[in-house]
Amino acid sequence: MGAPTANGSASVLQNGTPPASASWSVEVVYRGIFQKRLANRISRGVVLGARKEGKVGTAFARYGDSPERNGIPAKNFAVVATDEVELESSLARYEPENVDVSIVVDDTMCKGVESWAWYGIQPINKLVVPGGALVVTSAREPDELLKAIKVKPYAYNLVVVPSPVHAGVFAPEGSASFAGLWVDNDDNTDFNCLAAVARIAPQILSLESVLNIVRERTNDEQRVAAVQATYDLIKIRRVEPGEGSTVSYEEYTKPGWTQMREGIVVEAMQVGTRNPIYKKWSTRTRRPLVNFDTCIKCTQCWLQCPDECFEVTPEGTYEVVYEACIGCSICEEVCPVPDCITMVNELEFDHNDNLYPLYQQDPEAYRGLLQKHGIPLHPELIEKARKTPAVHQQPNYPPARPTVHQQPDEVPDKQVPVVAGGEE
Repeated sequence: MGAPTANGSASVLQNGTPPASASWSVEVVYRGIFQKRLANRISRGVVLGARKEGKVGTAFARYGDSPERNGIPAKNFAVVATDEVELESSLARYEPENVDVSIVVDDTMCKGVESWAWYGIQPINKLVVPGGALVVTSAREPDELLKAIKVKPYAYNLVVVPSPVHAGVFAPEGSASFAGLWVDNDDNTDFNCLAAVARIAPQILSLESVLNIVRERTNDEQRVAAVQATYDLIKIRRVEPGEGSTVSYEEYTKPGWTQMREGIVVEAMQVGTRNPIYKKWSTRTRRPLVNFDTCIKCTQCWLQCPDECFEVTPEGTYEVVYEACIGCSICEEVCPVPDCITMVNELEFDHNDNLYPLYQQDPEAYRGLLQKHGIPLHPELIEKARKTPAVHQQPNYPPARPTVHQQPDEVPDKQVPVVAGGEE
C-alpha cells in the first residue's frame, strides 16, 4: 500500500489502483489577486475531472487569505474522495494539514512563502506527504529549483510543468501565468497543471478527464493536442531525503486564547528600526538591483516605495532592504536614470542580504554582479551622478528602547518586537 495521504487513507495500491475507500488533497499556491482566477480554475478543475470518473470532491480557498493582497502568497484546496462519507471525513478539519499534491504557479515561491495573516516564512513543500508531489510551473530544470526548496526528511517527487518565459502583469520576465482579476493570460497553464496531476497522481484524475475538460471549455482540438503534448514533456524528479536547501526558516509558536493575557500588546517599531519577525520578501517574483555609480540621488525610489525599503547610504544614494521589499517594481518605474534600477528574477539570488556593503567593499565585484544579470553600466553617466549633491544624509538614530521584557541595561543593538502572549 502506498504512502498515507492527508487524512491518513492510502493513496494508491501497489498495482496503481486506488483502494476501496480513499481521499486525496491538492493545494494550489498562488500570488494573491494576480493569480486568483488561475488558482480557482485549477482547484475546481481537479474536482470536475474527478467527478467525471465517479468520485466526489470540493474546492475552496484558505480562509486566512481573505481578503487577498496583491502578490502575497495564498492557497486554494481541492479534496477528492471515492465516496461522500470519505469526503465528509476528510473535511472534518477545514484546511488539510497535509496534501498529496502541491501545485505552485510561480516558481519564485519555491524559496518560501508567508501569508499576510503572518504564519511566518513556510517551506513551499511543507504540507507534501511522503511520496507526494510538488508541482511547479517553470522554465527551469528540477535540479535548479531544488536549490531553493527546503529539504525534507523523506522522499517526494518534484514535478516541473514547462512554462516558457513570456510577458505578464506582475513579472514581465516571469514564467508564471498571471491570469488575475484584470487580465487573463489564457495560455493553458490551468490545463497543464491538471495534466501534471494526472501524470503524477492518476488516482485523483486521469489524462482523459483532463482532455475532456479542455475540449468542453475551449472547443478547440489544437488546445487539446497542446495539453496532451505538455503531458509528455512534464519533468519528474524523485527528491531523496535531505536533498534541497538547508536555509533555516523562522519557527513561531502562537499562544492560544487560554494563554493570552487580557491586554495583548504588539509593540510598535521605534524610528530607525525594522521588524525582524515579519518578512515581506516572499511577496516578490523579482527584486531591484541598484547601480550606485549612476544614482543621481533624486530621492524618487525613496519617496515612492510603498514599503519604505530604501535606506540612505553614506554617499547619499539609496540601497534596498531586501527583507522588506515586495518587488512591486515602482522604484524601477520612477527612476529617471537608464538602468539605474533594474528588476531581476528572484530565483537568481539565494539570500536577502543588502548589497550596498558589497559595492562599498569591492565596487568591481558589484559591477560584475550587475553585468551578470545583463544590466548595462552606462559609464558615461557616472561623472554626472558623482557631481549631484545628496539630498539626505545617513541618519543617526538613537539607541532602541527596551521592550516590556527587558531591563534598561539589556537593550540590544536593534529593538526586537514582542508579540505578547502567555506569561511565564
